Amino acid sequence: MSRGRRFEEPKLNMKKVFAVIIAIIVIIMFIFIIKKLLTKDKEQGKITSNDYFACFQNNKWGVIDAKGNTIIDPSYAEMIIIPNSKNDVFLCTYDINYDAGTYKTKALNSKNEEIFTEYEQIEAISNKDENDNLWYEDNVLKVQKDGKYGIINLSGKVLTSTEYEEITAIENIKNALKVKKDGKYGVIDNEGKVLVNPQYNNITNLGKDNKSGFIVQAEDGKYGIVDYSGTTILETKYDEISKIYGNNLYVIKQANNEILIKKDGTEVLNTGYDHITEVLKHTEDSIIYTKNNLYGIMKTTGEVVIEPTYEELKEAKAGILVAKKGGKYGVIDLSKNTKVEFKYNNINYDEKADIYITEDENYNNEILDNTFQVKLVGILTDKDTEKGYIKIREAEEYKYYNFKFEEKSEKDIFPSHTLYLSKKDGKYGYTDANGKLVVDYIYDDAMEQNEYGYVAVKKDGKWGSINQKGEISQSPTYQLDEYLKIDFIGRWHYGKDINMNYYNQL
Repeated sequence: MSRGRRFEEPKLNMKKVFAVIIAIIVIIMFIFIIKKLLTKDKEQGKITSNDYFACFQNNKWGVIDAKGNTIIDPSYAEMIIIPNSKNDVFLCTYDINYDAGTYKTKALNSKNEEIFTEYEQIEAISNKDENDNLWYEDNVLKVQKDGKYGIINLSGKVLTSTEYEEITAIENIKNALKVKKDGKYGVIDNEGKVLVNPQYNNITNLGKDNKSGFIVQAEDGKYGIVDYSGTTILETKYDEISKIYGNNLYVIKQANNEILIKKDGTEVLNTGYDHITEVLKHTEDSIIYTKNNLYGIMKTTGEVVIEPTYEELKEAKAGILVAKKGGKYGVIDLSKNTKVEFKYNNINYDEKADIYITEDENYNNEILDNTFQVKLVGILTDKDTEKGYIKIREAEEYKYYNFKFEEKSEKDIFPSHTLYLSKKDGKYGYTDANGKLVVDYIYDDAMEQNEYGYVAVKKDGKWGSINQKGEISQSPTYQLDEYLKIDFIGRWHYGKDINMNYYNQL
């Protein structure tokens, strides 16, 4: 018998059910977001980094992280190479026979595990910049198998098979590797893409990046130019090609004569100079040339714009040149009007910041704006065109300015810092972002916080370090007066050779 109506099971109202479920989900998400925000607020100001560095202790090499923790014990006779400080790929060299010139290599990770074991040799690809500073291609390794070479990335992905007889960097150029196959040279990029097929006797860079193209030498010894896709720009028919170009003009040499030519090989200029030193990029149809070891300006028609009377000339911007006369540098325009007096040991123009940086015999700097007005005087200690600031030492104080020469505080430039350098009564200490004293004024000298959270402090002639919480990591122990860079990670101080980028400890 069926039950009466009041005993029937109630039906679910699905709209209400969905509404309740959605409300619960919203509440959970809200709690999660609040928790995340609170956590973010709590951690705001903390400095974290996963960088790795080579370290040196007791004449042995190892690896530390950005907190000063030892990752690989210092136990290797040769410096451990870290191609990219953000990746835990450490290249170790061992079993070295200096007489025979033989050695073994292996790669370790942060767990001290050997990786990429399928290869006979694993090496970073070293390069140098125009100032001879050493650096490494940061996401590619050269590997060897069965006597041939290929490249992999730092995750072990094969980018090219081991098919080449040689792989080396092209000096001063990023993302361009010179390869040799069947006795001929070509170029690949850091992803293994062939830019120039291996078909030349030799190959080198034309400019300062791989987009500028490459100077190539054919089997008969003649030179030409190809672009980064291997397309011929100049045929291989010249005795020599200089690394001087601009506005689709190139400098070649035939029968010991320097000639300015177009891309199609048409001669533009072939007389009136000893050497062409620069094709002006900001001023069309003009070159800098030398005659009797003095510099001048000439149009591509042969018309002399500036007689060769200067000891040096280089283009800064359109119509403006840095010049040297009487052993001193100044700035002139194309009408030889002096814009900056000839009284400096050096002048550099920063195109991105549009400023001139001068240096005198005592290494003091004057910073000039684009109207040649002196805006800052002191010792330039840092300049970052990405962040847009200048750091300069004025008297005994370090100050920050933007490229409009507006003074900025350390907090403006580095808002994530937890410690800010402060000075009182001739002593240094540190405050937090709100100005509250964190480290008392007891130090004779001190450095600003580095990107890993540490500050270097000096007391009684010795240096030590403090962490981002204001706690002593290393009591002042190290005598570092001869060091060019004072920097710490925990108890480790920066090495004496700043080009090697390593940290040291007693």
